[in-house]
Amino acid sequence: DGPLSVSYEVYAWDLSVRAAYLDTRRGYFNGPSVFLRVHGQEALPATLDVRPPPGREFADWRVATSLPRAGAAAWGFGLYRAADYDELLDHPVEMGDFTLASFEACGVPHHLVLSGRHHADTERLCRDLRSVCEAQIRFFGEPAPMQHYLFLVAVVGDGYGGLEHRASTSLICSRGDLPLHGKPETGEDYRRFLGLCSHEYFHAWNVKRIKPLAFAPYDLGRENYTRLLWAFEGITSYYDDLFLLRTGLISPADYLELLAQNMTRVLRGNGRLKQSVADSSFDAWIKFYRADENAPNALVSYYAKGAMIALALDLTLRRDSEGRHSLDDVMRALWQRYGQSGEGVPEDGVERMAAEVSGLDLRAFFERALRETGDLPLPELLAAFGVEMTLRPAESGQDKGGKPAGKSGEELARRPTLGIRLDK
Repeated sequence: DGPLSVSYEVYAWDLSVRAAYLDTRRGYFNGPSVFLRVHGQEALPATLDVRPPPGREFADWRVATSLPRAGAAAWGFGLYRAADYDELLDHPVEMGDFTLASFEACGVPHHLVLSGRHHADTERLCRDLRSVCEAQIRFFGEPAPMQHYLFLVAVVGDGYGGLEHRASTSLICSRGDLPLHGKPETGEDYRRFLGLCSHEYFHAWNVKRIKPLAFAPYDLGRENYTRLLWAFEGITSYYDDLFLLRTGLISPADYLELLAQNMTRVLRGNGRLKQSVADSSFDAWIKFYRADENAPNALVSYYAKGAMIALALDLTLRRDSEGRHSLDDVMRALWQRYGQSGEGVPEDGVERMAAEVSGLDLRAFFERALRETGDLPLPELLAAFGVEMTLRPAESGQDKGGKPAGKSGEELARRPTLGIRLDK
């Protein structure tokens, strides 16, 4: 009949983008790991009161979150609000003495928060991220679907990962991934970080707003199954590096190297011959995210092979329509029909949209790419655009592909191999 207060403890030693972390240097939490759900009241608004830890040593701590403020000062502790439980979950919170940098993309304020020790050139970071963000906003069409956007970056000794949210993303990276003052080149590490930022930003459209029907709305009481993760993660994985190329942040040679490295990851796993990407998507709860030592033999990544399918689909559309249509047209049509309406994409929605936009019969393509386990016809598709794809033996376990072999192909082919991977 009256107010009810519930006190509970949360495990906060997960140095990732998924749960919660707290020490004397910084604090972070992702909503689902800390906020209880009140059944039957998920549609009601919620107020979040973020309080500072006691002690003068924390006097410089600030708060970074994309949650709307409800009395808290900018970057300050205090009250924040959410329209409902779903919104409460979708705005992670960072606390600490962090580095803050800002820029605008198509008139939308964007902020970059770096937590942890670093010597990053934040001006270059903002300049490069602005290029990517503006390109993606214009790709789908202005105005952007968010009023502001926040990149939350945990800088560690060795780490990599990201998680998308409707107006922010949580990232974790190695210190060596960030650009340094006086070093204008875009090395492999920085290229990887920019690709991660591009990937999670593209998700602001492709998964946060264009989402599977199985996720509209999310049922938090059980697993939500879909065979469409190849599209939502795979297509995103295709566009992340492609936007680095389109904005001039990497060269065509760099881009082809990244494509080849992704192909190498897929072709080295025998799991691609045993599991389709549609099944990989559907089984993500019980297999992909519970991988064991047999995973390379039994599973295929809907991220990596999904990106290859997106490439094959893009090339097929361009070739068979004589340049009139591409995957770009499909993504914009998905945004207009599903992203802007909030309606979920049916399990065959991407396939039907590609056929509708292009006017092509793509049934055989999708059957082979999504529901069978054979390799994609990428050599012939790439050849139609003047790109040659060749295979060679690996030089070592650290050989990621993408470049010509340092040793002759004959010498590599004669090297004996057991075809196994070793772990320390």
